[in-house]
Amino acid sequence: MAKKNKDKKKDGKRSKSSASPADIAFEVAQVARQFRTLTSRTLSDVGLYGGQEGVMTALGEEDGLTAGAIATRLGVKPPTITRTITRMEAQGLLTRKGGEDGRQTTVWLTDDGRAKLESVEVSGTTVMDAAFRDLDEKQMRRLLELLQQVSDNLETALSADS
Repeated sequence: MAKKNKDKKKDGKRSKSSASPADIAFEVAQVARQFRTLTSRTLSDVGLYGGQEGVMTALGEEDGLTAGAIATRLGVKPPTITRTITRMEAQGLLTRKGGEDGRQTTVWLTDDGRAKLESVEVSGTTVMDAAFRDLDEKQMRRLLELLQQVSDNLETALSADS
């Protein structure tokens, strides 16, 4: 997809001359990329990698989840979570325990992992404050409504392809 609306005016803001679906798709992808980049930077300051914050937050809310349950909560595939859990276990942030029947393994935060939960929250707040600093509540509600509509449209298209 071609870059559009990247021309900046003297005030440093992008020109708003058009609003085609391609322009919007580009901006959504750009925002997602910037969110990931800033999140990774803020997390690296405390020794974490992007993607680990979701696992830590899920376990902070409910410790002792299976990898599948974490994957479902985060909307990712189990192999992705398994790799993340393995890396986090090597970092000493998580531990795995066999279930009572020996079939299901659950994932638990270690004391070190639990100690980093506050840093994860601070990282999230830093990113959100930077991203939404010039938006009022009405603008944020409208943005959310629009993004939810786009998400619903895409979900419908994906379901039709199944």
